[in-house]
Amino acid sequence: MTARSLLFVPGNRSDRFPKAAASGTDLVLCDLEDAVAPEDKDGARAEVAAWAGQNHAAVRINAAGTPWYEDDLAALGEVSGLRAVVLPKAEDVDALRATVSRLDEGVELYALVESARGIRDADRLAEVPGVTRLVFGNVDFGLDAGITVSDEEERELLYARSRLVVASRAAGLAAPVDGVTTTLDDPDLTRAAARRGRDLGFGGKLCLHPRQVEPVNTAFSPDETELRWARRVVEAAGASGGAAVRVDGQMIDKPRLELARRLLGENGQ
Repeated sequence: MTARSLLFVPGNRSDRFPKAAASGTDLVLCDLEDAVAPEDKDGARAEVAAWAGQNHAAVRINAAGTPWYEDDLAALGEVSGLRAVVLPKAEDVDALRATVSRLDEGVELYALVESARGIRDADRLAEVPGVTRLVFGNVDFGLDAGITVSDEEERELLYARSRLVVASRAAGLAAPVDGVTTTLDDPDLTRAAARRGRDLGFGGKLCLHPRQVEPVNTAFSPDETELRWARRVVEAAGASGGAAVRVDGQMIDKPRLELARRLLGENGQ
């Protein structure tokens, strides 16, 4: 539930599964949906089912209502050790409930929200029992909503992304997963996009290529400057006996102290 980087790998490319696992990603996301042509679905399903459980991966299945949805769930129901199932086109509460009911105990369900209806009903989706995380399908959402999406976007998707962050927090879920950066060979751009997502309240990001994993992991981890600040805050608060203190010219009250403790906790300190 706290994966920072979720790396897509096509479900019909089993030769890439070990490479994805060795990339440093927090979670390999085997894709049975967009990355696999209809005629390859059956073969991909068998390859993913054979690998995903042994390697504790996640799987993006085909959307509810498609010809492949039932077969995907049936195949994954026999996979022991599966981490999570990602349901695309998540916008219908009943579809989420039906999917949850088909998953083995311990398998998480991530709702991939990628439509205007899904963003509108994000609160309801987040509150479905068994849904553990929301994921933003930024490219598909842009298409559905008629919004021009670019890797440098700042304002275009702010409302939709904020909806997912607030809905996740209100429902007690882990921070949601931000959408993809489609530019594959610019780590600085990926890192900047991931950092914007973290600042907005996201807890991770979808990756399309192994080269994006390190920048994403870095962006969603406290850097040394943040850690030094957090240590100073915790030390000053301890010395003050719980009263508000001043650190680096800033007034540190309870919310800032809790932020400092969270940063240290994320780094295992």
